Amino acid sequence: MPRPLRVAIGGIHIESSTFSPHLSTADDFEVTRGDALLARYDWLSPAQPWATDVEWIPLVHARALPGGAVDRATYEAWATELVEKLAAAGPLDGMLLDFHGAMTVVGSDDAEGHLVAAIRSVLGPEPFVSAAMDLHGNVSQVLFDACDLLTCYRTAPHVDVWETRERAARNLVEALRRQQRPHKALVHVPILLPGEMTSTREEPARGLYARIPDIEARDGVVDAAIWIGYAWADQPRCRGAVVVTGTDATATAEAARELGGHFWAARDEFAFVAPTGSMDECLDTALAAVADPARRPFFISDSGDNPGAGGADDVTFALERMLARPEIRDGSRRAVFASLVDPQAVAQVADQPLGSPVRVTVGGRIDSRSPGPLPLDGILEAVADDPDGGRCVSVRVGGLSVFVTSRRMQYRLLESYARLGVKLDEVDLVVVKIGYLEPELFDAAGDWLLALTPGGVDQDLARLPYRKVVRPLFPLDRDFTADLAVVTG
Repeated sequence: MPRPLRVAIGGIHIESSTFSPHLSTADDFEVTRGDALLARYDWLSPAQPWATDVEWIPLVHARALPGGAVDRATYEAWATELVEKLAAAGPLDGMLLDFHGAMTVVGSDDAEGHLVAAIRSVLGPEPFVSAAMDLHGNVSQVLFDACDLLTCYRTAPHVDVWETRERAARNLVEALRRQQRPHKALVHVPILLPGEMTSTREEPARGLYARIPDIEARDGVVDAAIWIGYAWADQPRCRGAVVVTGTDATATAEAARELGGHFWAARDEFAFVAPTGSMDECLDTALAAVADPARRPFFISDSGDNPGAGGADDVTFALERMLARPEIRDGSRRAVFASLVDPQAVAQVADQPLGSPVRVTVGGRIDSRSPGPLPLDGILEAVADDPDGGRCVSVRVGGLSVFVTSRRMQYRLLESYARLGVKLDEVDLVVVKIGYLEPELFDAAGDWLLALTPGGVDQDLARLPYRKVVRPLFPLDRDFTADLAVVTG
């Protein structure tokens, strides 16, 4: 009887803005090893038919909310652990790499490429490597060369995260059982767009990704994937990509060429998923709109400092503009600002009795873009412990609840608001540090706008000081012909 396949699992999962002053350290990451790592994958408990007779070898997995570049010592500690555990694991048939694809490490422009090269140096050339990635990741030539299979999410907002990881694992196991190294084809597409212009809720991304099932159904094709790329890192690898893998070299190359052509042809159709404006323009519209109950709660995305994309989470620009509005200051309109990370401010007020008057300075400690740290003079209305944000407080200033957290977090779930005593159906206006609204907020919103605010993930890419991206690159450049060459492997 043949021995079971032996497949290792591990990775480092974060996207990192090179335009954010935030530094991601070990404290920002959730780390799993051993049985806890294997428990992340529901196809193992109980094992799906395709996953039986496979010995899964857990290495280490580290995952963090998007942020700034990863501290080099932090990265090297986990990369070393991955490599050492691989070396100690004995003979392996393959590895599942579970990572984002847009990690920046201080001093490196291709962190995932570096990681997979280190893994290959120990694993050797024969075992198969399959990568599961975010569609906002980047596919460098180094990464493509070192992996046998690559796939990514097909939805934004990402509702197929676990489905993607299972697909990457299943494709790997099936390739190993065929005992045939997959053919693969890569097309780099010279487009760099923010996720808020490429949501699969809207065209043209919806139609672009809808092409994938038909392509996968073709003879000789196993998987097709489209990477939008990560717009907030200034690195040569940051651009769109298409990768197709399969059992037939000609079919994979033709599919990659076709899908890359459709991506490029749609470039002028991409637009923001909601109406946009400056923060003041968005406030003008929102405060007029909430006179209509059907448009409440009205959401405004403070998109430039979105921690879900890598923002520092403490730029005070949007909050200052809210506090300048008389109808918010005097309580005529009920509003929420979610949120700012400031553990020092939380510690200063959290132990006071609820209802106490508080004076505290918040924000601007990481990203000091104007106006920097902002004084709040209000009432302590709530204190709660949040699994993402740690100890959190809500300070009431007139009609505005300002959420302040001990750890960076994104207020994307209704339960996070409820912990601080806020029911969104009783609120006129919510300003949240986010880009496109995640599903629960999207369903709750009466209406919404995307504010083009400053920060490390500024949606107006022309305002960012790119130096290293490969030019020409749409939309930074427009009058050029794309080189959509197919690279095979």
